Amino acid sequence: MQNPSDQVLRFTDAPSKLLLNAFLSSVPAGFPSPADDHIEGRLDLNEHLIRRPSATFFVRASGESMRDAGIFDGDLLIIDRGISAKSDDIVIASIHGELTVKRLRQSADAWLLVPENTNFPAIPLDESGCEIWGVVTHSIRRHCGR
Repeated sequence: MQNPSDQVLRFTDAPSKLLLNAFLSSVPAGFPSPADDHIEGRLDLNEHLIRRPSATFFVRASGESMRDAGIFDGDLLIIDRGISAKSDDIVIASIHGELTVKRLRQSADAWLLVPENTNFPAIPLDESGCEIWGVVTHSIRRHCGR
């Protein structure tokens, strides 16, 4: 059985922040405006994606069970373990030592881990060895349109 912590990358606050160029104007889907080609500042993705560095982890999604939620094979998921999961959150759960990403859903009398693909079954949380590991806060797509 694999240790779930072997499947994740932990966020660490690097000594030097990576700041990216930011164009604050909107991006039209038509022709670009020549006036919009100047940089207006720097963007620190840590400020926008990471709220609690000590509780933040990264997991690479695999499989097709969450495709209808916009999570695809190869996407990088940002997980915050400092958030208390509630119904309808997308979570990382550990089931018998294996991590999975599913939507947490409360039905009338039970909690379920629900896939966002009808080809996969829901998983009742009453199974022994199942725990919510963290809440997915962002999904980063590896390729756009490829």
